[in-house]
Amino acid sequence: MVLSRFLTLRKNPWLVPYVLQSLHRRAPRSDKPVHLLLCIADHFEPENGGVSRRTAQARVKNWIDKYPELFRDFRDSDGRPPQHTFFYPMEKYRPEYVEALAGLCRSGYGEVEVHLHHDGETEDELREMLRGYKVTLSDDHGLLSVHRRTRERMYGFIHGNWALDNSRPDRRWCGVCNELSILRETGCYCDFTLPSAPNQATQTRKINSIYYACGQPGVCKAHDWGVDVGRNPQPQNSLMLIQGPLVLNWRSRKFGVVPRLENGCIQGNQPATIDRLENWLRSRVQVSSRPDWFFVKLHTHGGPEMNQQVLLGEPMVRFHAALAQRARACPNFKYHYVVAREMYNLAKAAEEGWSGSADEARDHILVRQTPKSSAIVEAEVRQIGACQGPAG
Repeated sequence: MVLSRFLTLRKNPWLVPYVLQSLHRRAPRSDKPVHLLLCIADHFEPENGGVSRRTAQARVKNWIDKYPELFRDFRDSDGRPPQHTFFYPMEKYRPEYVEALAGLCRSGYGEVEVHLHHDGETEDELREMLRGYKVTLSDDHGLLSVHRRTRERMYGFIHGNWALDNSRPDRRWCGVCNELSILRETGCYCDFTLPSAPNQATQTRKINSIYYACGQPGVCKAHDWGVDVGRNPQPQNSLMLIQGPLVLNWRSRKFGVVPRLENGCIQGNQPATIDRLENWLRSRVQVSSRPDWFFVKLHTHGGPEMNQQVLLGEPMVRFHAALAQRARACPNFKYHYVVAREMYNLAKAAEEGWSGSADEARDHILVRQTPKSSAIVEAEVRQIGACQGPAG
């Protein structure tokens, strides 16, 4: 009964594509080159749970203090420390929190991108919101990236409540069909929302993929299917989506029968481990022209204390140490810590037939915006503190 309910196709429409993928999905062989491109996409919400400003400030401070302390001595195969991408929610914007994260990023530990929970705006209202937030992050904090050729300011995106492109059946927590087009028009270079399973209502049939999807007026969940990057030319007016892993873990079963979902989530009861890495690699999120590159986009909510115990504690330290040990033991295994922008650049480079190293393609199309001087930043932080007074 439990197994049949789990395998109901109506509730889990991604299972058919999953079965079809399984015909060629295998863990990489140890005698072949493997380049792990590892990105942690954090739905970073300091005020998650409706906590006080003081608690939210303490959560942010914990990241600023602990991340360098714990991870500064770890290095990937290119000599870079672990990277973290903070997708900060627009509707909960507080300049002092974002500026603190910007300082951590300027120290070389990550980047900040756009996260949004919304419900019921018009298309024009959503465009205005996204453009305004892009300017705020860019002009006020020196964040986001620019396109090498056009010099347009660009951003990566994660949709709150998983409801990208109005994908919930009840049309809540979005309300805007054709959202993919609006994202693209306002400078979004790629969406990193998926997978959403076990939230099946918003989960796409398309899984374990890097692909293009086109928004359509009046059409919801247009990203349910799309064109694989590197297999066909990019469709006009399309947006890239990079998904995280979604596989069945038969080694870990509920009630000893039902396989657990491996969806790339890191949280208090799901720390990153070297054992989970095998399933992440087995998902084979790839661009066909670079079979040696394995794109692994994990997701988390780094605000709550329970998750910080894993992300900023011994479990994550052990994971980074295990990656280093694996690389030492297996000459064919290389690992690269990347932010969301770099993961997109690597996907585009692979699409274009790039034959060089992953490290050399990190800035292939989008480059990090030049940060503001420390004197300007410090003056702004002092001004913010004076205007807002003590936290309550």
